[in-house]
Amino acid sequence: MPERDPAPEPYLRGEDSPLVRPYFLAHERRQAEAEARRQRGRRRALWFAVHGIDVGPRVIHGREVAA
Repeated sequence: MPERDPAPEPYLRGEDSPLVRPYFLAHERRQAEAEARRQRGRRRALWFAVHGIDVGPRVIHGREVAA
């Protein structure tokens, strides 16, 4: 009686691998830092608005406005 072949190993999926390219992580980190920076700016503007200080945009539609 012939011996049976062992079961084939499952394919290695990229999501299952602990190896990640460093430039991909750097890109995600930069995006997260940029979003955190925008969020801090929004929170700061809200805090100023609560205390009666207007920190709106200095340029609206290409024209400089007085604050």
